[in-house]
Amino acid sequence: MPFNLVKIYPELLELGHLHDHGRTRSLMLIFKRDIEDNPKFNFRSKLIRPTKSEEIPMQALFKHLTTEEVEAVGENGKKYKRREFEMYRSRRLHWIRPHIDEKIKETIEVFSTEERDKSKTVFRTYVYNVRMKYVIVMEPQRSNTDYYLLSAYYLNRSYGEKEMKKKMKKKLQDIL
Repeated sequence: MPFNLVKIYPELLELGHLHDHGRTRSLMLIFKRDIEDNPKFNFRSKLIRPTKSEEIPMQALFKHLTTEEVEAVGENGKKYKRREFEMYRSRRLHWIRPHIDEKIKETIEVFSTEERDKSKTVFRTYVYNVRMKYVIVMEPQRSNTDYYLLSAYYLNRSYGEKEMKKKMKKKLQDIL
């Protein structure tokens, strides 16, 4: 499984042939190397942390970076949300670090926005690779000294690029 550890941007991780356990193990090795065990995981000198959650924070972050929220229907017919493995974002897990380290030579848009989320105003900072259609989403901590890493994903939905262009039109003057 260490074969994925040698993959570098813009290569994609090889996950399709692995079973659930092997896939998770391969992704976890990359996650630990690039994020969890990386003492220099910061963006523009601000430390990046996982969000606070009811789960163990690093486990919750790993889940957000390798799964997506989908709507499901229970036996009683009620709809609920759950997270499922997402191949597009998982194959690009190792892209986070070079984007955060700003070592990508392609067109990268870095901007902050003010948005509504669950009926409250939040600020978000985006690192958006225009050519590769890849985005990293962070939230500045209230102290404005660190970031929370919220997610990173490939814009594989038809509305993805359109949404990013709308966000860029509303970008704040300064990056938070």
